[in-house]
Amino acid sequence: MRRPPFNPYIAVIIGVITVSASAVFVKMADSAPSGIIANYRLLFAVIIMLPVVLYKYRHEFRWISIKNWVLFILAGVFLALHFILWFESLNYTSVASSVVLVTLQPIFTFLGTYFFFKERFSSGAIISMIIVLFGSLLISWGDFQLSGMALFGDILALLGAITITVYLLFGQRVQKNLSLMTYTFVVYGISSMTLIIYNLAQNNPFFGYPSDHWWIFLALAVFPTFFGHTLFNWALKWLNSSTISMAVTFEPVGATILAYIILGEVVTWSQLLGGTIVIFGLFLFILSTSRKTRVTIAQKARKD
Repeated sequence: MRRPPFNPYIAVIIGVITVSASAVFVKMADSAPSGIIANYRLLFAVIIMLPVVLYKYRHEFRWISIKNWVLFILAGVFLALHFILWFESLNYTSVASSVVLVTLQPIFTFLGTYFFFKERFSSGAIISMIIVLFGSLLISWGDFQLSGMALFGDILALLGAITITVYLLFGQRVQKNLSLMTYTFVVYGISSMTLIIYNLAQNNPFFGYPSDHWWIFLALAVFPTFFGHTLFNWALKWLNSSTISMAVTFEPVGATILAYIILGEVVTWSQLLGGTIVIFGLFLFILSTSRKTRVTIAQKARKD
């Protein structure tokens, strides 16, 4: 494999910083409803991608079957639900609690593969999930001591983690035969249309927001989406997926630091302790599942 143009670990660090800014951007656009913020984040991303897709990837649309279009629609709807729930959670709870809880997506993904694909749990995965559960309960208990609405925000963040898991499970079924650009463009487009319908149903105004909010909407489309997830996907050419997954667990750390610097949010002892336990548990979980995957591949190779 050829040498990367620059150190992929630097790309991962930049990616973590940019995705960490997502929750802070949402908090800054405080006069816009959650559905509107999510709508413009995805819509602006689709508009930015449109020229590239039309020029380079338009032929791939012929490869999408009716069955895959159905899966695309389901993935787009659940992605829209994820953003609505997560962004709404930030109206009730802190950036630290919300981002930690929404980062539990790897746990829910593994649970999904267990129930739907009969994936077996390793002892390490079970222990790490218990650790993560304990940390999550500690965060929720501490937030409940602050206010019932903070706990409500925590629940919304957990639902956001579940919906992004469903989105990923549907998305994995259709991504195999398409480029990342085409897949992302179609899913974001469907998700944007879903959010337009949602905002119309909620009578949320599409215009009339302060000028700085439009820059925030654009920043959400550019930084977490392209400088974040795109850099992660680029780094996968040289780094294994478990390394990327472990790096993403630092998103709550970056988000908490940015929220303190920019928004002046103070971290409570329960958020600090619970968040540390959750991140530690996620580390153990990713190490356990990645080791199990390597063992399974090695066993299959020996059988072949």
